Amino acid sequence: MHPSLRHKIQNVAQSLLLLAGMAALGWVILSTVAGPELTLAVILGTVGGLMVSPGIPRRMLLRSYGARRLTAQDFPEGLHLLEMLARKAGLPRVPELYYIPSQLPNAFAVGSPQDSAVCVSDGLLRVMTRRELAGVLAHEVAHIANRDLWLMGLADVLSRVVSLAAWVGQLILVLNLPLILIGAAYVPWHVPVLLVLSPTIMAVLQLALSRTREFDADRGGAELTGDPEGLAAALMKLERRTGRAWEDIFLPGRRIPVPSLLRTHPPTEERVQRLRELTGRGTHFPDDAPIGFRQSGGVPAPRFGPWGVYR
Repeated sequence: MHPSLRHKIQNVAQSLLLLAGMAALGWVILSTVAGPELTLAVILGTVGGLMVSPGIPRRMLLRSYGARRLTAQDFPEGLHLLEMLARKAGLPRVPELYYIPSQLPNAFAVGSPQDSAVCVSDGLLRVMTRRELAGVLAHEVAHIANRDLWLMGLADVLSRVVSLAAWVGQLILVLNLPLILIGAAYVPWHVPVLLVLSPTIMAVLQLALSRTREFDADRGGAELTGDPEGLAAALMKLERRTGRAWEDIFLPGRRIPVPSLLRTHPPTEERVQRLRELTGRGTHFPDDAPIGFRQSGGVPAPRFGPWGVYR
């Protein structure tokens, strides 16, 4: 089940090519609107900022979901699973585990390998078995180990900067339309085409990158547990319980969700098919028993929280 050297090289090359394409398009659009000097300053500032804090600040994201850190007294089997998976993945620090008081079944990771957290919702813990939860946690640990969170944070910022620049460029064109019509100003034909199409092209590249990282996290998670069927069963259960309608609500716009760490995943059927092509049998997580976690008190109905998140 270990990925071959060829698979690793292809994965890295694909991610680099997609990011390079996004960066090149971003350079063209920004330099068209703001000039090369300002564009260089924006790119250097963006990359520098992401080196310090990739993507949406962790505390802000956790607060927007009303997340609460779980201790060994709250959920011992969950922390044990997460610790075992983190050590097997070679993380320098075990991620913190957070509980989200939401009926929507969901899980996501934030942070870097040195300082990360995995969040699980009440809805997820109520429907998963131990084996399925192990697969879900392993998938998130694989994201952390692969540094996907930083990568997707960079892609998200590039996409947003290009979209903003394209909008500003279109506004400038509209304001100067009278001068263009009377021949007092000249705009090359490719400029308005790029300004209109660049946000869509960036979204497509961003989604292609996300798709690559999700498939790789599935494979990494299956390798950590040695049980591809456990994650496949979890994905199928979530597909049945949430469906496409939930995806449209929880991820507004579906193809350009906010934040990018929680973007739309590839089709479940394709993910399950790839997982079932792997071979392996779980030795650490053979138990399909219910999870021993019950939150006291009721969980509110799904609603929009701070920063527009739906929980």
